[in-house]
Formats: sequence, structure tokens, C-alpha cells
Amino acid sequence: MAAKQATAPPLEEQLDMLRSMLEIRFFEDECQRLFARGAVRGSTHLYQGQEAVAVGGCRALREGDTMTCTYRGHGATLAMGAPLAPTFGEIFGKARGLCKGKGGSMHLTDVTVGALGSHAIVGAHLPIANGAAFASVYRKTEEVHLCFFGDGSTNIGGFHEALNLASLWKLPVIFVCENNLYGEYSPIALTTPVARIVDRAAAYAMRGEQIDGNDVIGVWREIGAAAARARAGEGPTLLEAMTYRQRGHSRTDPATYRPDGELERWLERDPILLHEAALRESGVEDGQLAAVRAGAEAAVAAALAEALEWPEPDPEERFDDVWAAA
Repeated sequence: MAAKQATAPPLEEQLDMLRSMLEIRFFEDECQRLFARGAVRGSTHLYQGQEAVAVGGCRALREGDTMTCTYRGHGATLAMGAPLAPTFGEIFGKARGLCKGKGGSMHLTDVTVGALGSHAIVGAHLPIANGAAFASVYRKTEEVHLCFFGDGSTNIGGFHEALNLASLWKLPVIFVCENNLYGEYSPIALTTPVARIVDRAAAYAMRGEQIDGNDVIGVWREIGAAAARARAGEGPTLLEAMTYRQRGHSRTDPATYRPDGELERWLERDPILLHEAALRESGVEDGQLAAVRAGAEAAVAAALAEALEWPEPDPEERFDDVWAAA
């Protein structure tokens, strides 16, 4: 049987989770400003409002575990431990970016911390998650793989194929649907016939839970429990984390399709504000919370300034790390 999961991490770690969520929030706010003024080419998909899913989930992992995510992947990549400056550098296309400036906003990868990539094709990374989990089985180790995806991915063939195979082979993978209520611009009710995505777990004899994706400690607890089951050989879990993106689908989306009052209701449940309130109830003083916030803001500002000074990639290196079959 899986080991019993703690109900919460130590208070010091809870404060560090706040720091991580704030760094992601400030990072995304800077990205929004940079793209809005044309300082970065292309598009981006921001993560404000969903920070608790990434931070709670990635903090529940052990060293050696791995993670894949969607093109809305800045938050998950940073939560896994990717450094701020190289992450900014990748978005700018700088030579010292995470992928030498060749991936950009939608393809962040840092294998040194177990972040195996954000993926631009909807649902395409779920089978890849199975591959990472199978590697653990093949090597007879205890690593697990954490796979984040959006609610729109659950209508893709790769989702059903991945869950089917993961259950059949009892792979140590945790599938986490970040249900932010919209697949791009479409409300989930217009694209998905089931009210609860997690109910699809039953079709694959897989354990499933719907959780509050804005409660960072609750996410940590549930993903930690799923990881313990996976390490014990009990197979995969599907978690549906209910959350909300505070911005539009992409940088050009004003999200005018949202019903009146919906955004305001979710802003009242901002995951950062909820975690700060919980920390106050645990005895943390406002001054300490303010210091964490100021430190996170300063770290993001310093990383941005550093990345802006880095050189562009050498054109002679444009074909380096590009592979083709003979």
C-alpha cells in the first residue's frame, strides 16, 4: 500500500510555495507587458490564476521525477525549478535561453530539473508522459511522471489512448487536467458532454479525483498521494483541478466571451490571495508576507534585466541540435 501522505508541508516550505507562485505571477505580468509593446515576436499563453496547480503539483514530486505540460507552460516549467533568467532568455530568443533561443514561449524545456517540455500540439504530450513513466518501470526505479494538460485536451484521441495504456500497464504517471473552464475560446459545456472530466477515469479503471486547483496545499496533498500510489505500483491517477485563467487564451484575446461577473468571482479566489490568507491563519505576519512578495518581485526584475543583456544566437548555430533521419 502507498505510504500515508502528510496533510501539509512545513510552514517554511509553504512560504517558499508562496514565493514560487509570486515569481510566476510577476514573470507572467512582465511577459504580458513585453508582448503588448512588441518587444517579443510571436504569441504567448499566460498562466495568471493557475499558479497553485503548478506549484502544488511540482512541489509534491521528488528529485528525479519528471513533468510535461502544455503551451501555457511558463508556470509549470518555473515551478519545476527552471531559473528565471534563462526562462526569460528563451522567450526573447537569446543564446543563453533554456533552449538556446530556439523554442520560445511555447516550447520551454529544462531537463536538468525534470521539465521535459511544454508542447504546442494540444494533447500530444500525454503519450510522451507515458513514455517517461515507462522508462521508470523499465529501469525498475521509483520515479513518477506528472503530466499537466487543459480541459480541451480531454477530447483528443491522445488523451484516451494515453489513459488506456497507462492503466493497462499500471504506469507511474499522474494526469492533471487544469480545467480553467475554456478550451481556447469555447466554454467547456459547448465541447464536452460530461459535466465532470474526472468521470472519464472510470472508463479506464483508473482512480480519479476532482480537486480545488486554487488551493496550493490541497493540490500538493492530492498529487503527493497520487505519486505515493504510483511509486507503490498502484498505477496512474487522473486529477481534475478546477481553476481559472485570469487572462485571455493568448496575448491577443480580450476574452469578451466571458459572462459578466465570472472573472470577478474567480479573482476573489485568486490562489495567491487564498494562500496568503491561509498563512496568516497559521501565524505568519503581514510583514513577512510582504517581504516574500518584495523578494519575488525583485528576483523577476533582476532576471529580466539580465536576460535582456544577453546576445542573440549566432546564425552559424541555427542548425545545431536539429536532427533528421538519414
